This record gives sequence, C-alpha cells and structure tokens, in this order.
Amino acid sequence: MKTPERIQPNRQVVAFILMVFLSQACPEPIRYSVIEETESGSFIAHLAKDLGLGIRELTARSARVVSDDDKQRLQLDRQTGDLLLREKIDREELCGSVEPCVLHFQVLLETPVQFFEGELSIQDINDHSPVFPTGEMLLKIPENSQPGTLFPLKLAQDLDVGSNGLQKYTISPNSYFHVLTRNHSEAKKYPDLVQDKALDREEQPAFSLTLIAQDGGSPPKSGTITVRILITDVNDNAPEFVHTPYEVQVLENSSLDSPVLSVSAKDIDSGNFGSVSYGFFQASDEIKQTFSINEVTGEIRLTKKLDFEHIKSYHVEIEAIDGGGLSGKGTVVIHVVDVNDNAPELTISSLTNSIPENAPETVVSIFRIRDRDSGDNGKMICSIPDNLPFLLKPTFKNFYTLVTESPLDRESRAEYNITITVTDLGTPRLKTQHSITVTVSDVNDNAPAFSQTTYTLRVHENNSPALHIGSVSATDRDSGANAQVTYSLLPPADPQLPLASLVSINADNGQLFALRSLDYEALQAFEFGVRAADRGSPALSSQARVRVLVLDDNDNAPFVLYPPQNGSAPCTELVPRAAEAGYLVTKVVAVDGDSGQNAWLSYQLLKATEPGLFGVWAHNGEVRTARLLSERDAVKHRLVVLVRDNGEPPRSASVTLHVLLVDGFSQPYLPLPEVAAAEARADPLTVYLVVALASVSSLFLFSVLVFVAVRLCRRSRAASAGRCSGPEGHFPGHLVDVSGAGTLSQSYQYEVCLTGDPRTGEFKFLKPIFPNLLVEDTEREIKENPNCRNSFVFS
Repeated sequence: MKTPERIQPNRQVVAFILMVFLSQACPEPIRYSVIEETESGSFIAHLAKDLGLGIRELTARSARVVSDDDKQRLQLDRQTGDLLLREKIDREELCGSVEPCVLHFQVLLETPVQFFEGELSIQDINDHSPVFPTGEMLLKIPENSQPGTLFPLKLAQDLDVGSNGLQKYTISPNSYFHVLTRNHSEAKKYPDLVQDKALDREEQPAFSLTLIAQDGGSPPKSGTITVRILITDVNDNAPEFVHTPYEVQVLENSSLDSPVLSVSAKDIDSGNFGSVSYGFFQASDEIKQTFSINEVTGEIRLTKKLDFEHIKSYHVEIEAIDGGGLSGKGTVVIHVVDVNDNAPELTISSLTNSIPENAPETVVSIFRIRDRDSGDNGKMICSIPDNLPFLLKPTFKNFYTLVTESPLDRESRAEYNITITVTDLGTPRLKTQHSITVTVSDVNDNAPAFSQTTYTLRVHENNSPALHIGSVSATDRDSGANAQVTYSLLPPADPQLPLASLVSINADNGQLFALRSLDYEALQAFEFGVRAADRGSPALSSQARVRVLVLDDNDNAPFVLYPPQNGSAPCTELVPRAAEAGYLVTKVVAVDGDSGQNAWLSYQLLKATEPGLFGVWAHNGEVRTARLLSERDAVKHRLVVLVRDNGEPPRSASVTLHVLLVDGFSQPYLPLPEVAAAEARADPLTVYLVVALASVSSLFLFSVLVFVAVRLCRRSRAASAGRCSGPEGHFPGHLVDVSGAGTLSQSYQYEVCLTGDPRTGEFKFLKPIFPNLLVEDTEREIKENPNCRNSFVFS
C-alpha cells in the first residue's frame, strides 16, 4: 500500500461522494443471472434491446460496461449489443459466504453522458466438498457421563452456499453415540456427539469413530474426520469464563504481536482437574492466522495485519479445558476500528486528449473516484486548479465529468496540464492526484499578418532581369497547414501598368523580383498590392501595398542643344575686336536626361586655339572673353567646350565653337532667306530652338525699342536706311542704341532688320553696329563662313 500524502485544503470544486444515491432519480436497475464457472465470452443478455438502444447508437456513444470493483468481469459487444462474460466468475472468490451474490455494474454512454445500473446475480454450483480443519480429533469423556450428554465436535466448512452447502453430519454406526446436527445463529451447522448409554472405562476405554459431513448438492459431496474418544476418570466441574462474551476494539493499523485482550476462566476442582488451559474453539483459518492465544495466560495477540475494508469484526470462540478434560466455552467479539489508511482512488473511464479550439463546452474526461475507508475517512473532495478554463461536474454517484468552461484559444495556450486532486476528510487527510494533458488542436481562425502595411523598395535603373529587389513577410499565428503562407500579386489599380512584366513574387517566401530592366526616365515609381493567404479551409488572407522607387543611374550623357550638332557646317560666332574682357561670346546650352546630381552640368574649356583669350563659366556655359582683344590675336579661333554631369561615374559631351574676330558687322553678309529656310528644314530641332529663342528675344527687344523710340527718332534716317538694305530687298531700317546693361559689357547699336521671306513675320536677327569698323575685313570673314553670318548670344 502506498504511503498516503498529507495535504492542506485549497480552493476546490467540492463534491462529497456519499455511498447513498445522490438527489438524482435513477431508474430501476436491470437484473441478470449467470451460473458461476461459466466460460469466458459466454452470452448473458441482449443489453441493447433491454436498454431500448440501437446498435449504431451504442457505437456512436462509445458505450462501455464498468464494474464497482477493480476487475472488469463483463464486456459489451458493440457490434451485437450483447453483454458477455470477460472471464470465469468464482462465486466463492467474489462473495465468499454472502448470499445472494450480486455483481453490480454500470453501462456508461457518452455524448451525452448517461448511465444505466445493472445487477448480475451469480448462481452457486456444488463445486466444493465439506472440509474439516484436521483429519483427526481427540475427545475425552468421563466415565460417569450420563446418557443424553452432548459433546461438541469440530465442524466442517463448505464454501458453497444454499442447498449446495453443508446440510448434515453422520457418524459411523455404534451403540454408544450418535450425532446431532444443530443450526447456529450464523447459519452454520454444528455437530454434537450425543451419548446413548452409560460408559464403562474398564469395559471399553476408547472409541474410534468416523464423522461424516455431507452437503445438499446433486450429487452430494462429503468430508470426513476421525474422532478418537478416550474414557477418563470422573471430573465433575468444568471451567467457566469470568466474562462472556468479551468485546474489544482494535485499530486496524495496530502493530503485529500487540495484545488484544486476556480471557480468564475458573475451575473449582482441585489438583489437575482444576488447572485450566486456553485455546480457540472451532476457529476458522482466518482467525487462526490473525490471532494467537496463550494456553496458560489466555492472552490473545495479533499475528496478522488487520484491514477494516476487508473484515470489520471477528467472532472468536474460545474454550477453557481443565486437567480432567472438561471444557467451558466463551466468545470474544473483536471490532476492527477504521483508520484513514487508504488514499482515494481515481479511475479514468473516458479521456479525450485533443480538443479543437473555439469549440463550445466539450467533455474532456469521465472518471470515477472511490475511498475504501468509511465514515469521514471515506468522504472525498475532488478539485482542479482554479486558473484553468475547465470545470468538474458531478455526474452519477461517484462519477465526475471534466468539461471545458469556455472555448479555448490555441494561439493563447496550446496545451494544458490538468491535475485532478481527490482528498478525503480523514485525519490525517490523504490525497490522490492524476494528471491529464490536453492539447488544443488548431482551427484556421487567424489571417496572415504582414509585418508592414506598406513596403517601400528601391531599385536602381538598368538592373539585370530577375533581380531580387526586396521581400514582403507575413506571419500566421495558426499552426500546420493553417500557418503556411503563400504570396501573390494583386491586379494593379492602374490598368495601364504592365505589372505582370515588371515584377514577380515567390509564392513561398514573398521575395520580389524585377522581371526586366527598369528605366528611370520612363518610369520613376509604381505601386501594387500583395496578398498573403494561408492554406487553411477556408483560406484566410490579408493585403499590403508595395511601392517601388526606381533610382536614377547616370546612364545619360549631356546633350548639347546649342550650338546645334546636326552634322552641318559649324556655326561661327562673331566677336568684335573692341570687346572688353568678360564680353559674352555665346552660351553653350545642354540638357541631361537623368535627374538629381546626375543632371547637374558643369562646363569646362577643354581646348582653345589661343589659351587665355576665352573662358567658360562652369555653371551656366557662358563663353566670355578673358581679356581685351588686340590686333595681334588671330582672326579665327577654335574652342572645344566639355560638358560634364555630376554622376558617378561622370558622363560628358563636347562641342566645338568657331569664333571669328571682326572689326564690325555689315548687312551684305547676312544669310539669304532661302539658305536660312533650308537650314531650318534640315534640322527641325534647331528650328524649334531658334523660334523659341527668337520669340523671347523679340519680347525683350520690343520693350527696348519702346524705351529708346524717342532717341531713335533724332538720328539720321538716311544713315539707318543705308545700313538696313540687303540683297533681298530694301526695307526701312531702324537703329537701336543700347547702353551696356545685362550680360553685355558695353554699349552697342543694333540694326533691326525684317526678314525678306514673306512666310515669316518675325525678326531675322539683331546685328550690332560698331563705329569705325573695317567693313572690308568683316565682309571677307562672312564670305568665308556663310552658314553663320551673325551670332546672337542667349543668356
């Protein structure tokens, strides 16, 4: 037996298990009978029919048979609904001498939980013969014994009951004695030897007779014992016990060899006839094994451990025999006092280890508790920890049902260890604990969640195809297939966006790839949606937005707009020799298709015919004179200007400028309208640029003309008419005098002439007029370079 554990009470779900029926009403139990020693697997009854249940219902509700004792002697065949014997039943082992012998059982049904009570009566068969405790007994009878005197004999025991039990005693035929069978108050039959006539020790000092015990079976069985009778001298006083019956209480946990009580008997005879010896009279094997008696002192001691749950009291017959063979009888009643030496027992009848989350009230386990002690020692309290979402419900007698208190959430807690504690109310208290592990199975109740609602990815243009540009990530709190996330692209909100040809996504890990090379100049950014879906049933999903920013690379070299690079003859810029230092010769205009610092342009004079004469401003591309011109400077100059961006690595373009130093400008060297129109048609881009620049310049000049109109009216019309005539026709000219302002370093006179082409109604050019110019040198230079007879610098 395990040492019981002592505990202190805690908060509990209290249910006192009483041996009497609870307040619930119970139907009359179903009753069956079977003959003992029937073979295992034998049919007892059609249980399903008697309960009014169908075969399918028995299987669906997990029907089973449970017995009150530890051995399961019965079983239920769910396929047929028959109640069968699991093993042979020995009535004597099960019930001993108790009659009738009834095996109590319950039929347990689940979902919903339901119980039926049943009783199986075990019918006795004559499978045991009467047995005497010894094969021989000695009986001393005084010779002066009178006829009719009764002498008790040893009784036989028959484990069978009823008609199969011991019925009568007989003795071998003789003329002195016969046997009388007497019924005891405990339904036992005792043999008494009856003297028929006077004895004479001198005539016959001894007898040897055979005592026969016979039962009432068919056929009857019997047992024998030899009775040796000695005829003794006269002893006319038998011993008598001082008290009878004796009653005593003994704790069941009393130690071995501890004294129980002492008995005492007196004999008024003297001598050997007055000396008394003590012993058990017709004691059973159980009494002989449990107690011993001192023949001299009459002290009874304990020789075997007591068990209140097995035997609650002992009725011990004792006798005192004097020296002459006379005896007196007495009775000792020993009551075993229960102590709390049995811990409660817990037996699981049904157990469900896995419960789906979000399920309503669910039965986890059905179990039975029992305590073999009695009184308060057998009363029990059943409890589970308070911090668990489970409840204990008393169901039927000493059966409990463990159910969920509320729907469980696997994501909050996936496993529960439930300790069921059963405590009795004895002193000291004993307890039994049983642990149940319940796992919560997953249900797809959580959609995948992205780590961000919006992702911003950056990729450089001109990337290689199938480049990994970033990843999206989503997690699912479920488990198994419910937590396996797959990724996909959502249709773009802009139907014009060719998303399928731009990016792809790895369905398993959410990695994003650029399918083709991106061009910042064509597409700076685009957005699309990504969906993450689990593999549950039904599948749940969530969405996130991804914004891809295309980063500019320095993949475009600067492009020079002016001077035009159309493959035609180079344009010559005219610079008067009277120009001062810082004179604006021209301006190189360039653009870059990139953005940011990749489009920041800087200008540098890479090569010059005469270094130090011209300079280029680094930030705006203006070409200016670095010093005053002299007569020694060459007339023709070739300048190479390098235009470089600020990218990494930097890209550049170069342009060649032809500069002609002149003493002044003259009208005859202007280009013909047909030639100008042909050049415009040859390069549409140049035409568009010239038209745009001319429009801006026209507005500026118009403002200037209005401002100086009064001064122009005072000048000689003849001089201005001579200066404003050309090969195309004679148009009235007007001189405009502009003082040094803006980007020009000194005062100039501009000759405003209309084009001779009637198709255009705009200014053809502005030609500066310098005093004291050598017209011949100027005309010679213009004839050498007819493609650009005039230079106009744009700022």
